Amino acid sequence: MKAMVCTKYGKPDVLQLQEVEKPIPKENEILIKIYATTVTSGDCRVRSFNSPLLLWLPLRIVLGLRKPRKSILGVELAGEVEDVGKNVTRFKKGDQLFAMTGMKFGGYAEYICLPEKGTIAVKPENVTYEEAASISFGGTTALHFFRKGNIHAGQKVIIYGASGAVGTAAVQLASYYGAEVTGVCSAKNSELVKSLGADRVINYQHENFTEKEERYDLIFDAVGKITKNQCQEALALNGRFVSVEGQGIAKVQTKDLLLLKKLMEEGQIKSVIDRCYSLEQIPEAHEYVETGHKIGSVVVTLKK
Repeated sequence: MKAMVCTKYGKPDVLQLQEVEKPIPKENEILIKIYATTVTSGDCRVRSFNSPLLLWLPLRIVLGLRKPRKSILGVELAGEVEDVGKNVTRFKKGDQLFAMTGMKFGGYAEYICLPEKGTIAVKPENVTYEEAASISFGGTTALHFFRKGNIHAGQKVIIYGASGAVGTAAVQLASYYGAEVTGVCSAKNSELVKSLGADRVINYQHENFTEKEERYDLIFDAVGKITKNQCQEALALNGRFVSVEGQGIAKVQTKDLLLLKKLMEEGQIKSVIDRCYSLEQIPEAHEYVETGHKIGSVVVTLKK
């Protein structure tokens, strides 16, 4: 099968399209033919290995010393079950699924084997493979940090970085939970963020929300660019600050995928897709994601 392999740490050109062995499912695994995956900021960080000096050695031990130990990146995908192991009962051939692979990666390929008890769910009926693949990372990340921040109805919630993959999902989910939502993004993305459910939008290029009188019950930094200290004056009494940076990796749960499936089928949330690339164009997709200007998700479409 074809796969985009990360041959070493470095610039996007270290990603090379190669022929690799097609996996065979073990007795408790399913073989998925991948139809869509994404390029996330996390994929780019692993490929480039831009990390603080203090974390350099621990991360290299975890990820691989000279190149990623899991050389096929990609953490979210959607596709169809092509084969199942003899002990699999949860899924069958032909099932249309979407899934998260986490630190096991593997999405940049034509096929992948996943354990049937992995973070996998049947694809929402009313969306494409591309839309299903592109909601998983942002949606599950937002749900993790909202749990951490104890989100509930009636709260004033502000989402910093509201137009990215995590941010667009967070705006919709905060609105679903009944919060009063403020999104922070650039002026060009303000109408999009409003359309996703934000009650108001602040243009970070012209306004600093931390210098205003408004106080928030929950501040969610969806891009890892602000700190709690910077936001202290904007927090309400007993308010909470959560961030994708410095507060651990989001814990992904199957129940979160099932909630996203339900909300997509009900039309309460939707995917936001910026651009689509082919498997062969993944290096170009990495270059684009690294500009820091993507809106929502960058999707990779494979042949069906």
